[in-house]
Amino acid sequence: MQTPPLIVAILAPPGVQMLDVSGPADVFAEANRQTGRQVYRVVTVGTAPLAVTASSGMRFLPDMSIHDEFDCLDTLLVAGSPDLANAAVDLSVEAWLRRQAGRARRYGSICSGALLFARTGLLDGRRVTTHWKVAELLSGRHPSLTVEADAFVVRDGPACTAAGVTAGMDLAIALVEEDLGRDVAMAVAAELVVFFRRPGGQMQFSRRGEAAPAGRGALQELQRYVAAHPGEDHSVASMAARVGMSARHFARIFRHDVGMTPADFVEAMRVEAARRLLEDGHETPKRVAARLGYADANGLRRAFVRRVGVTPAEYRKRHTHARA
Repeated sequence: MQTPPLIVAILAPPGVQMLDVSGPADVFAEANRQTGRQVYRVVTVGTAPLAVTASSGMRFLPDMSIHDEFDCLDTLLVAGSPDLANAAVDLSVEAWLRRQAGRARRYGSICSGALLFARTGLLDGRRVTTHWKVAELLSGRHPSLTVEADAFVVRDGPACTAAGVTAGMDLAIALVEEDLGRDVAMAVAAELVVFFRRPGGQMQFSRRGEAAPAGRGALQELQRYVAAHPGEDHSVASMAARVGMSARHFARIFRHDVGMTPADFVEAMRVEAARRLLEDGHETPKRVAARLGYADANGLRRAFVRRVGVTPAEYRKRHTHARA
């Protein structure tokens, strides 16, 4: 007797990131091809019985809506949308998610879908991840969560969460490995030309260093100057003198207005500048370190690993724009 397929439901909110839906769906479909049987059946779910318009403008008709129920559900995932951070609370969607998750073996989210799924309370007290850009927002709204902002995939009990966009495929491959074993999951990854285990973390893709200056006018001008001249001497004393404050008063005001210490800000600007230089591919990590005011390459290496999660050399290898 043939085993019925495992139903994987993906909720697609309005303005969904299309790859959050299609990426995992392709992984599960490829797992079916690799095994020669229908292990999975992917079902797309809309918040209304209408076509869903994705953030890219593409439109698709979901298989069902939240007005429908599942008899037997294996995995429930909520896809992300650029609009979810400011979306109004929809109690009917939250209620549907709670009901369906109670019937599922595992549940979770992809990308910013964590902002929606966390409202159900089903992630409370658990370790999760989401797109780096909304990690702080998720943590602030749901303090009981342990948000691992650098992780691509996090599993905690029945909860499974993925970082931004393409990380939904990382999550799907991890679930395939859990269900069908390493060999099948590796074959799926090879066929789709993606990493079986992606190296590093998602912070190597973040651009936090490009945030707008914060605080009072004098501090904003200082932040712009440091960002434009990251290799200069930016000790607390020198920065305080530039804005006409005592070092102690400057350090206190800067932390209050900007949300980090002056040293942390300078390091963030230097690491961001290092990323751009390394992406160009024309400078070695040692030369980049010298250009940015580090005494040696080890100083840059420590700061880079702390903020990006990989070494400068590894980052240059993966992200360089230069061509041989």
